[in-house]
Amino acid sequence: RTLRFTSFSQPASLQSPHKQARRKQFTAVMSEAKPTEKFRKDYTPPPYWVKNIDLDVRIFDGKTIVVSKLTVKRDPATKEGAPMVLDGEDLTLKRVCIDGKDISEYTADKANLTIGAKSALPASFLLETEVEIVPEKNTQLSGLYKSGSIYCTQCEAEGFRRITYHLDRPDVMAKYRVRVEAKKSWPVLLSNGNMLDSGDTKEEGRHYAVFEDPFPKPSYLFAVVVGDLGKISDEFKTMSGREVKLNVFSEHENVDALDHAMASLKKSMKWDEERWGREYDLDVYHIVAVNDFNMGAMENKGLNVFNTALTLAKPETATDMNYMRIEGVIGHEYFHNWTGNRVTCRDWFQLTLKEGLTVFRDQEFSADMWSHAVK
Repeated sequence: RTLRFTSFSQPASLQSPHKQARRKQFTAVMSEAKPTEKFRKDYTPPPYWVKNIDLDVRIFDGKTIVVSKLTVKRDPATKEGAPMVLDGEDLTLKRVCIDGKDISEYTADKANLTIGAKSALPASFLLETEVEIVPEKNTQLSGLYKSGSIYCTQCEAEGFRRITYHLDRPDVMAKYRVRVEAKKSWPVLLSNGNMLDSGDTKEEGRHYAVFEDPFPKPSYLFAVVVGDLGKISDEFKTMSGREVKLNVFSEHENVDALDHAMASLKKSMKWDEERWGREYDLDVYHIVAVNDFNMGAMENKGLNVFNTALTLAKPETATDMNYMRIEGVIGHEYFHNWTGNRVTCRDWFQLTLKEGLTVFRDQEFSADMWSHAVK
């Protein structure tokens, strides 16, 4: 591609204005797209930490409004007067507030929102932003996007910044409270954690659900799913006697192929208790199978999203290898709850640690379920 655009038969000075413009355009695009190198040795803690996140996600046809409230604390090693730089991409910023007051002293560009560059920020404060995004036009399939008739998210590694402004890095772990609102023709509203409340809004034809995850997590594990889905349900009693509600969702036409996924989840939960002493820590566990999901599967805390190729199985269409693979992948994403979610990466150079340990665990699980010799 480089040769096609830059190898001309004539010197640049003799080329037509059209060709010269193409050369300049190509050079500008390549310069802008060039990635910035990052090195493990350059890691430093963020100047500010986010301790709690309160999100309000309101989905409409053609746009989604996201209001974010971040409880922010300055790192003790950060000097007073240091600005806070948040990540954000393809966001239409509507307003910025600090401790309930609108501010105008900020800068926003294609990649960042910077506050406190002119006036010193408090040691702790509540930062509120309102942005507008368009999931229907999100062809990157990173952040919140529409897949067929379903809205879903993919935030690993840096997709959360396409939903709202945030310190989008794995060492910033916060507790999340999320309110999701949409029209009633999308009856399923899901996010991470336990559901606290649900009901109709004052606006006719719309409803909402509120979720809370009591355990701090990095932003790459955030998830939202909204749509018209079918499901199967079951329960699992943990080793301490807690009842956990289990749901496996899919498009309605695929519901008859979800039984193996549910059975695999229950096996995984029991095996992790017996082999490693790891008990599941929320009151609910959801798996959502989506036809057009752009990843194989994703371990979002308590709300795993799968491609249907790694979820659906029934005797008429699946082979033994299909059954084994589905069971192994469902186990893998469940095992991430402790090796990846509750205990996570400091930075993305440590990706192999969480994935390597979890792969070891899912291989041991599959070996115990099927054959050590084969594994």
